[in-house]
Amino acid sequence: MGRSSERPLFLRERWGAYPQRDRGGAHRIKGIREVPSAFGSTLADWQGAGDREERWRERLMTVSFNVAALKDGRPVEMVSGVQGELDVELISLWVAPFARGQGVGDRLVGAVMAWARGQGADRVVLSVKTDNEPARRLYGRHGFVEAGLSPESDPASPEVWFIRLL
Repeated sequence: MGRSSERPLFLRERWGAYPQRDRGGAHRIKGIREVPSAFGSTLADWQGAGDREERWRERLMTVSFNVAALKDGRPVEMVSGVQGELDVELISLWVAPFARGQGVGDRLVGAVMAWARGQGADRVVLSVKTDNEPARRLYGRHGFVEAGLSPESDPASPEVWFIRLL
């Protein structure tokens, strides 16, 4: 059936007392598995000894803003925003393959930008691997402009820094 028979996509902010693995952590792991270079951590960091409830909870508490996108009651991904002095950094956006092309990424970017405005940020910044064309197009649609190589870019896997003034 077409999209009209599906339940709408909705966003849930900051999962409170629930461990992240119950509200999107499994998708974070899927994202790291699918595109390991797009994340600042490795699969090994979040599995085995790293797969501890207190670690998931700590990430939720130390990362300023977390949003899960849910479709038909299932998490299709999350995005986070980290508050800086004058800006917000958008991090960890990854959309499940079955939900791509349905506006999930656009809604997640919009959620971080709205939150950043509410925090009084002057801009939103992010970094993207140079070869990640879908992400570059997504951010371009939202007015982000390239600002050179990311200051934390690994020469073996370069990242482009994007900025969006608010």
